[in-house]
Amino acid sequence: MAKTIGIDLGTTNSCMAILEHGQANIIASSEGQRTIPSVVSYSESEEPIVGVSARRKAILNPAGTISSIKRFIGRTLAEVNQEEQLVAYQVLSNELGAVRIGVGDQLLSPEEIAAQIIAKIKSDAEEYLGESVDSAVITVPAYFNDAQRQSTKQAAEIAGLEVLRLVNEPTAAALAYGFGQGREERLLVFDMGGGTLDVSVLDVGDDVFEVVLTSGDNHLGGDDFDKRIVDRLLDQFRSEHFDLDSDPEATQRLYDAAEAAKIELSTRPKTEISLPFIAADPDSNQPLHLNLELTRDQLEDLSDDLLKRAILPLEVALEDLDKPIDQVILVGGMTRMPALIERVTRITHVSPRRGVNPDEAVAAGAAIQAGVLTGVVQDVLLLDVIPLSLGIAVKGDVMKPLIEANTTIPARMTETFTTAKTDQTSVEVRILQGERAFADDNRTLGRLKLLGIPPAEAGVPQIEVVFDVNADGILNVSALDLGTGAHKSLEITSATGLESSEVERLRLEAAEHREEDGRARRAADILTRSSIVRDQAGRSLRESGAEMNDAELAAIEHGYQQLSQLLVNEDPEPSELRKIANKLASAIQAFQARIYGAAGLGFEDVPEAEAGEGAIAALTDSLDEELDQEFAIDPDESIGEIHPPPALFEPSDLDPESAGQASESNLDPEISLAESDSDPN
Repeated sequence: MAKTIGIDLGTTNSCMAILEHGQANIIASSEGQRTIPSVVSYSESEEPIVGVSARRKAILNPAGTISSIKRFIGRTLAEVNQEEQLVAYQVLSNELGAVRIGVGDQLLSPEEIAAQIIAKIKSDAEEYLGESVDSAVITVPAYFNDAQRQSTKQAAEIAGLEVLRLVNEPTAAALAYGFGQGREERLLVFDMGGGTLDVSVLDVGDDVFEVVLTSGDNHLGGDDFDKRIVDRLLDQFRSEHFDLDSDPEATQRLYDAAEAAKIELSTRPKTEISLPFIAADPDSNQPLHLNLELTRDQLEDLSDDLLKRAILPLEVALEDLDKPIDQVILVGGMTRMPALIERVTRITHVSPRRGVNPDEAVAAGAAIQAGVLTGVVQDVLLLDVIPLSLGIAVKGDVMKPLIEANTTIPARMTETFTTAKTDQTSVEVRILQGERAFADDNRTLGRLKLLGIPPAEAGVPQIEVVFDVNADGILNVSALDLGTGAHKSLEITSATGLESSEVERLRLEAAEHREEDGRARRAADILTRSSIVRDQAGRSLRESGAEMNDAELAAIEHGYQQLSQLLVNEDPEPSELRKIANKLASAIQAFQARIYGAAGLGFEDVPEAEAGEGAIAALTDSLDEELDQEFAIDPDESIGEIHPPPALFEPSDLDPESAGQASESNLDPEISLAESDSDPN
């Protein structure tokens, strides 16, 4: 019977494991090692070589030896400016901009190269087990986007493996640590390997592993620290002789020496880097050598900004926690660096567990999840989260979240919206992802247009919007006109479809601009609500002016004119708007109370349309409480806690009133409507 294994497909090294007799066991490679270098070497005279042998060829064949391919998988050339500076081989692109690796006259995809590594893993596992291996659970960084995840699956399929599940690396490490323990704990997993950084917080208990939140940086890893040592070596050689940058073989030797020095400094206070015959003198042709003593303190100074970057996602994660961390688990080779351990300990106030092997924990967790999916293990449940909020744009260019960041998936949310203008016959549901208060500051995932809405007063049509994220992270959005039954749906294949560095940038921007966004959003609330009151006043004057007494008519007319004049301005003063809108709303409510009170009706007896109008006007009653102190927002208050105004749709780009004023040129070309738009006529 074919076996299922767990695979940690790493940037620097990969590891494989299998669940046997209730325990995850690491599978040794054919060379007898517990990890396999994630390196592939190509040459014209032989088949690709993978692993230890390939790494040995890197110095003599730097252009044909591919390492750190994980940093390029599923990415475009525009997204890897930082990464391509760290490798000796050619990083190119195809006609669509996707990364391709130039090897001789070949143009290889990262999926093809990663498939060579997975094929080596599969072959070595079959040799070790004495049985065929046809499927696997493969781990990926928590911040891998949809393209990177799909590319990883494709690489496995090329290698002949069925991927039963992609599991986030921190979650797998937590599973390896907590499997069978039985105790309830809150774990923080700090996972930093050769090319990526993930921070995840999980609640563990009774074999349920629930991710509370996740953070990270997909452009930071051990390779970046190696580059700092290489730069130091290049600077020294340049000051003594000449520039070595143009010599790929010498540069590869520098990277190998830098990695070895970094590893040695994890256990020793200093190391000696010695590279004899690194180059030849151009005048005398005499050999030149490079020697450098590097201390641990010097490495920390060289990489201080990288260490700060590494801690930033940790600080972001800890800000949102409602209870303290019980245990900290360090995963990935970079977490052996003393400076990183010290900083993580200082910030979390918890000494990391030393009993977890940082190189093997992720593969072990993948093997346990493989056991769950194949029925070998019972009653273990993994629950992941969505890293950034999902929502839509409403009137005032406001982002209205429907599914908040770090919500456990699968998740479903339904909310009813209405129109912003009278006789509006269409709405556009602009689907957003991010943490900023305003729509344009977030990422647009797609647009869904609902046409053919019968003309009606603003606020009367009811549009039901449903967001549905399944366990695979696929977002489905639908919009339904409750009046006509008109329906549109849109599938977005990546609910977390952002470059991971962009995700973290958006998180940090949201924190940086929290107070500013709060003030601006509350000002937008006032503008929207004032427009509602102004429109209600105009409607009351047209339809019920004859029933008003002189005082009521004068108050409502005066307030209507004042508010209309203010709203004509591009940037009306929020405090003045609030004052006049509240006064006008009170006048309208007093008139309605007199009319319906005289008729012997309670508010619950008011006809539905008019009750709705009164309710809309009554919304302004809370403005003074919500918006005092000049719309200041508590710095500790999160964006998600700011209560939005009544959510209103502006007319869509296809509305006859606004036809020709906007185009669809800014739509994401990868997002397509599940149902084509019909002619509005």
